[in-house]
Amino acid sequence: MRIIGGQLRGKKLRPVRAAALRPTSDRLREAVFNILSGSIEGAVVLDLFAGTGALGIEALSRGACKAVFVDRSRNAVDLISRNVRDCRLESQSTVIRWDITRNLDCLLAADQTYDLVFLDPPYDHGLVLTTLQHLHRRHLLAPAARMVAEHSSSERLSPLPEGLTITDTRKYGKSLVSFLVAVV
Repeated sequence: MRIIGGQLRGKKLRPVRAAALRPTSDRLREAVFNILSGSIEGAVVLDLFAGTGALGIEALSRGACKAVFVDRSRNAVDLISRNVRDCRLESQSTVIRWDITRNLDCLLAADQTYDLVFLDPPYDHGLVLTTLQHLHRRHLLAPAARMVAEHSSSERLSPLPEGLTITDTRKYGKSLVSFLVAVV
């Protein structure tokens, strides 16, 4: 796994050793970031179910100003922290160990809203919709925030919380990537 674009282009990330992690492929990440190209510069990014941290690190490499990585797995949090350190992005990064399925209260103390949110939860557990509800309920989205959710084709994303709309959905192999926006 490597960073596809920006200042860290070509930088290799530490490999996944945990069987439970399913990292987003380089090819899919490149496609997502091509679609997001105008939304990254200066963005505050939230990488949920962060796994390796590749999505948030890619965003920082391409000009995002800050990234917060959240995952409940101790192995994932350790891996993200090492990848952030290897990329020398500690000053722009916060890594949090938290069970996102319960809530996103771990983010409330920072009093921060997010411009760009990545969601890559385990497939077929209804976690994309649950997480979108947590984001909405806690007012964590900046006006016109964009969200990118990777999920299985069998996972339904409705009904969406009020103020969120799907702008595009793309199929990559067996995965779907849904692009959402917070409508002001």
